[in-house]
Amino acid sequence: MKDCSLAFFSFVALDNPEPHLHRRYNEWHQLDHRPENLALPGVAWGDRWARTAECRADSTAEPEQADADYIAMYWFRNPVADAVREWEQLGVDSFEWGRGPMIPGVRRTLLAFFRPVKGYAAASSLVSPAVIPYRPNRGLHLTVTRFADPLGTDTHENHRWEDRVLIPELLNLPGVAGAWTFSLDRHQDDGLGLRRVDATDTRGALRVRVLYLDGEPIATSRLVRDCVAAAETLLPASILGQTVISTPLRTIIPWQDW
Repeated sequence: MKDCSLAFFSFVALDNPEPHLHRRYNEWHQLDHRPENLALPGVAWGDRWARTAECRADSTAEPEQADADYIAMYWFRNPVADAVREWEQLGVDSFEWGRGPMIPGVRRTLLAFFRPVKGYAAASSLVSPAVIPYRPNRGLHLTVTRFADPLGTDTHENHRWEDRVLIPELLNLPGVAGAWTFSLDRHQDDGLGLRRVDATDTRGALRVRVLYLDGEPIATSRLVRDCVAAAETLLPASILGQTVISTPLRTIIPWQDW
């Protein structure tokens, strides 16, 4: 992503599984909230994906993220301070319009800003890493890892291994178009009272790996899972962080998937 030094991730869980409530949330997000965000000059791109029941069955998650149903992310252009200020003001304005994010039964289990670390593109994608987020995809494989010592030598070795060993192997899997990694910058201030999970992680303590998928998300994620498991067997246990969530996600087709 050119000229984007910050991204934002939002993990959402709906307390009630009734289809009409999911439809209400999807309609609000994709027909109201997301278009308003994408129209801001400081927002380079934004998208969201569903963690369906099928995805959930093929994933692992700590209790704090086990109920996540949807994941959204936005990329901010430089200067990011101005972009984020305008973006957060939109949240306040939408509240004043009566179109805000305070939707009953919707829990935000992660609201945080991340620094993009590095992008990757598989040879099959034919595009550069900066273009991968804009490229249509069928879904993602997303992994969030927590490191107890963000600046420790074991964490450094994990990042080296991920960059030079693991991700090149993942890019060779059929159905994987590209990848981006992200490091926690800070949790969002909870001024609107949206977050439902304590935000205590320090800078760099969370690492996000996003794989952009051309292949069917569940089948491709199983290949990813097997590849990661095989690669991790060669690592000392001390280098591995705590997996907060590792899950396939499906791209949402408006109206069809509501």
